[in-house]
Amino acid sequence: MIKKVYSVRYSDRLDVMSGNLMKDFTFPWKRGRAPRTEFRAVWNEQALGFHFDVDDEDIILHESEDPDEAVLGSDRVEIFLATKPDLKGLYYGAEMDPRGNVYDYKAKYHREFDDRWSFGNLKFRCEIRDGGYTVKGRFAMDELNNLDLVKGKQIVAGVYRAEFGHNKKGDLTEEWISWVNPQKDEQDFHVPESFGMWKLDL
Repeated sequence: MIKKVYSVRYSDRLDVMSGNLMKDFTFPWKRGRAPRTEFRAVWNEQALGFHFDVDDEDIILHESEDPDEAVLGSDRVEIFLATKPDLKGLYYGAEMDPRGNVYDYKAKYHREFDDRWSFGNLKFRCEIRDGGYTVKGRFAMDELNNLDLVKGKQIVAGVYRAEFGHNKKGDLTEEWISWVNPQKDEQDFHVPESFGMWKLDL
């Protein structure tokens, strides 16, 4: 079932830019090349660090009094971590927008979300730059282990991006970018086929 494997390098100093470059992101439900999306991750005994760097000439930042709706209506990057490849167990999502807001939750297949839950030790910061934005953060390894996400130096994970913008008519568009193409007709990342495997290198 696992289609792709990403090697997460060990780093004493959690130097995320020393991590292996993941750049094979695609539009699963749209023709054409996806805009540049780059991801790196490293780990040590204390944390798993990650870094996104994406090109986006039309950053959408949704305004809402509901903080979750504000994130869900915005451009964002996403990490899903699952206890089992077939999703017959809990999985966890962190969806982070360029302003530094997060929509995080635990879930059961299919799409049974508990967004009252939050990662206790997720830390990240964002920067909007000319032509795009970056998101850099870390998960605590203790928390990942306590959530039963690390199995023999392996983590079932998905890496995604919500790419919003405007078409030539000025209408808002919503496109979806993924590291693993789930090969599904329906636009949905919350399926086992959209996950890959992270291997924690020593």
